[in-house]
Amino acid sequence: MEILNLEGTEDTPKIILDKGNGIFEISGRSLPEDSAEFYQPVLDWIEEYSKAPNGNTDFMFKLEYFNTASSKLILDVLSALEDIDGVNILWYFHEDDEDMEEAGEEFSELVEIPFEFKTY
Repeated sequence: MEILNLEGTEDTPKIILDKGNGIFEISGRSLPEDSAEFYQPVLDWIEEYSKAPNGNTDFMFKLEYFNTASSKLILDVLSALEDIDGVNILWYFHEDDEDMEEAGEEFSELVEIPFEFKTY
């Protein structure tokens, strides 16, 4: 399976989806011009990955900020991951960032995936 590797910018998160090395990460800031278009390759990759996933998938979110449009797509990503056995979400947030911690808690209530909350 091909590696999806998108370099982060001021407005878009860094995304690495690498089945072979077990790296599944979305990090940085997410406020792309067109969230649906930006996240489509991620959703396509997850759909392909779901056909033959690793036994364990630790999917890491380490977002500093995301806009409303991105939050819907993050939920879409989580919903796509919901169908894959062995998925865990690692939700990272700055110790003093209550908004990001609450966002993770809200997402965790919307999907049937184990969430682990970590500060950095």
